[in-house]
Amino acid sequence: MIIGVDIGTSLTKAVVFDKAGMSVASACTTSEVHHLPGGLVEQDLDQVLGTVATVVREVAAKLDGPVTALALTGQGDGLWLRDESGEAVRPAISWLDGRANSLLAQWQAGGVAREVFRRTASGMFPGCAAAIMSFLDTHEPESLDRAAVAGYCVDAVLQRLTGEITVDASDASLPFLDPATRRYDEDAIAAVGLSHRRNLFAEPAAPKTVFRLDERGAGLLGLPVGLPVTAGPFDLPASAIGAGVRRPGDGILTAGTTLACQVLTDSAEFDPEGEPAGMFLCTQEEGQFLRAMPAMVGTAGIDWMCRLFGIEVEEIGSLLDTSEPGAGGVRALPFLSASGERAPFVDASARAQFSGLSLESERGDIVRALCESIAYAARQCFEAAGLTGTLYACGGGVRSLEWTRIFADVLGRPIVIPGDPGVGARGAVIVAADALGEPVDRELWAESARVVEVRPENVGFYEQGYADYQASLAAARGLWRL
Repeated sequence: MIIGVDIGTSLTKAVVFDKAGMSVASACTTSEVHHLPGGLVEQDLDQVLGTVATVVREVAAKLDGPVTALALTGQGDGLWLRDESGEAVRPAISWLDGRANSLLAQWQAGGVAREVFRRTASGMFPGCAAAIMSFLDTHEPESLDRAAVAGYCVDAVLQRLTGEITVDASDASLPFLDPATRRYDEDAIAAVGLSHRRNLFAEPAAPKTVFRLDERGAGLLGLPVGLPVTAGPFDLPASAIGAGVRRPGDGILTAGTTLACQVLTDSAEFDPEGEPAGMFLCTQEEGQFLRAMPAMVGTAGIDWMCRLFGIEVEEIGSLLDTSEPGAGGVRALPFLSASGERAPFVDASARAQFSGLSLESERGDIVRALCESIAYAARQCFEAAGLTGTLYACGGGVRSLEWTRIFADVLGRPIVIPGDPGVGARGAVIVAADALGEPVDRELWAESARVVEVRPENVGFYEQGYADYQASLAAARGLWRL
């Protein structure tokens, strides 16, 4: 009776799983995401906390027995500033935020981004804590002055439920944690000019740490004081755990708001002279890491296209079926985010484009071109991350069988889809069960998965398509401007 809670950017979901890893009770509700002029994207901590209370109370009411623990995961990056009691000192700044676009460009040109990458194996982007904090330090220092902690979504919720100020090592990995030692790299903090704000960084909790609901948290959720609570990892590594990634070389594709491509590795070694992008995330297991390439080109682009064409997202699959591989000659670059791209390269000025359009182009061709381009971006991410083993997938994008097949064809490998879609909450529950000394049967939890196979007749076509995508991307990068 562990309730897993996944606090996403726009949706919070609570799930309870049976012994086979299938959901037996669930609830979800939406969070408010405020898109403001100038590329600003913010959220209200109290509103997000309210979504957690709503789904937890709803799920708890459906259960026959008592809740034994609460397992939290959720969105990463961004900046959630709080005071000592956990109250927000300003609206939370989302990982989608673009106010630090120009600052990040300056760091790239001046070598700051490269220096931080060399020390931590994580690239910076406009929506990461370092860029946002540095921007606020210049333009809104009073917010940092009022704060006791500069953290993330999951630890912000945890503080309000338990009173504890801490952070999971996966969240702290970007961009200041040395993944090998799980300690902050002071020189990386100094490189971005934040040494004088060092007191705002909470120390990472040890793996398998268990917290307890305090009176305030218990009252909010309607659960007993002292109930065990775990917090983390954040949604990307939680999804890897929940999907079944266990062996070095295995990877997971998350086709959600973020197109997250992750590969498990047992080595903290990396090329310090490589592209300063992506993340090197600590996991719940000492000596294991996730090389993550969370691109900004996920399902948000599909949502944009649905609004543009006046269609429902459920129609994407049928529209894909109306267009052949190659989309009738239409090609796309999928960089629709206002804050550009963050993996496998970082460029705040990255922008989308469509080419090859004619009067004969149909909606299905444009939809397929965008979906194919996102699959090409996934391939580029996995090449950077070092995928060699089994590939798992989750997220709203893989609900479309045809789009999942496009991913398989472009990546040239079969894709394993977990039987239950709530893999973020699933991963959080697995972590909680381990921490409580009652681990789940992971082999049993994996039995419900299905496999989407590669269509051999399409592999050669998409090989050429990927080469064309890379050429178009290289040409476009020389023209982007903030």
